Amino acid sequence: MMIHDITTLAGKYKARKRVGRGTGSGTGRRSGRGQKGASSRSGYAAKLAFEGGQMPYFRRLRKFGFSNFNFTTRYWIVNLRSILQHPAFAKGGEVSMATLQKAGLVRDDSRDLKILGDLAKDEKVGVKLAITANRVSAKVKTLVTGSGGTVKETGTRRDKVRGIDRSSDDLTPKNLTKKLKRSSGPKKVVIEDLDADAKDAKDGKDAKKGAKPAKEAPEKGAAPKAPAKEAPKAE
Repeated sequence: MMIHDITTLAGKYKARKRVGRGTGSGTGRRSGRGQKGASSRSGYAAKLAFEGGQMPYFRRLRKFGFSNFNFTTRYWIVNLRSILQHPAFAKGGEVSMATLQKAGLVRDDSRDLKILGDLAKDEKVGVKLAITANRVSAKVKTLVTGSGGTVKETGTRRDKVRGIDRSSDDLTPKNLTKKLKRSSGPKKVVIEDLDADAKDAKDGKDAKKGAKPAKEAPEKGAAPKAPAKEAPKAE
C-alpha cells in the first residue's frame, strides 16, 4: 500500500499504541522500554546531545581560532546540459536567475548563480544563448560564444569589493584590502642606489679630511703635561 492509496474511508486518526497488555501483543511486560535503567522509568526524557555520560561532542570541539566557513560564497550550480535539455531553452534565449527560477532549475535567488559546462561527448550547443550569471566557467564561454551566443559574468559581492571585473581579461584585484606577501627571494639591487651610496660615502670621507684634528685625551694615571715655557726676549 502506498500513501496515495489511503482515502477518507481508511480513517483520519491512527489508534494509539497500547502497551503492557500481555506478551502476545508484542508490547507487553516491559512495554517496549527495555529492562531497568533510567529510560525504563516514568518521567524520563532524553537530553539533547547526551552521549551516555562521556564527554559530549560540542564540549570536545575547540572554541578558539578563526574560520572562513561563515564567509564562503555559496552558489546555485546549473550545468549547461540541464539548460539545453530543458524545453524552455530549446530554441535558445536568455539564461538568467529569473528565467532559471521560472524553469525550475534554480530554487530562489538567495545564492549566487554559477553556470558549468558539463556536456556529453558528442553534445553541442546548437542554439544562441544569452547567459547572465555571477560566475561562468571558461568551457561555457567557449561553447556559447562559439555558437553565436553571449556571456555576461557579473561577479560576486566579493569580486566587487576587491575590484575585480569578471568581464575583462585582467582579473587582478584593484582594491587590495590586505598587503601583498613579501617574496622570500633576495632583494634586487638597483644600480642607481649603489651610485648614491658610493657618493654619500665619498662625501663623508671629504668631510672628515677637512675637519680639525681632535686633541688627544690624557691617559688614565698619567700626570698632566706642563705648559711650555716661553723663550726669553733678547734685549
